[in-house]
Amino acid sequence: MLKRERQAYIVHQVNLHNKVLSATLSSEIAVSEDTIRRDLQELSDTGKLIKVHGGALSHSFDSTGFPSSKIYAQNKKRVIAQKASSLIKDGMFVLTGGGTTIIELARVLPHNLHATFISGSIPAIVEYMHHPNIEVIVLGDKLSKTSKITTGADAIARIKNIKADLCILGINAIDMENGITDNDWDVVQLKQQMIASAKKTICLSIAEKINSVQPIHVCDALKIDTLVTELDPEDPLLAPYAAAGIHII
Repeated sequence: MLKRERQAYIVHQVNLHNKVLSATLSSEIAVSEDTIRRDLQELSDTGKLIKVHGGALSHSFDSTGFPSSKIYAQNKKRVIAQKASSLIKDGMFVLTGGGTTIIELARVLPHNLHATFISGSIPAIVEYMHHPNIEVIVLGDKLSKTSKITTGADAIARIKNIKADLCILGINAIDMENGITDNDWDVVQLKQQMIASAKKTICLSIAEKINSVQPIHVCDALKIDTLVTELDPEDPLLAPYAAAGIHII
């Protein structure tokens, strides 16, 4: 792979997954981590991504303010958000994770919705506060500067005491063999407890993340109840998930 092609691949992976690890990129592209680190530095210097220890972040993490022109596939995420909002009913207690698709969901919620949202995502909490009839419960603990979400033992302990109607997660990757996977250990621990503390789990994903894999296992695909994408539910890409009994919208 030429340097130009390699760096284009890196930028796409950063935009798609919001965060990438140098070790993962090294394995996928079959080059040394030193080469990846040099690429990340060059891409950071030209403003294409944010270089951090061990990898890189998308510019979508640059600010808690939304909307932003830096959000990858924002129009598709808005379609997903509109679909997902129809699943939330008055009186529900809803656990939500972080990520740009969750932010879009927070922004499109109907103003007459009466529900309680529980989250440690700072950008999502800010958006929930704009809704006059939504109660917000903030999960406190250590703040992850990369994902702008609270993580850690205290946050997990608080979630254990919650019996939510829905858990709504933006996901990094899904396939039938490996299930839901991610690249952030602390966030994975949080997601696992959120899934365990809710009656139903809804996962939001743009189509590009379907049939992809990240290094850390969150849960089996059959642990989720509903998969929401920007595609038509009858799209062939979604057929294996529908055949497994996952509700597709």
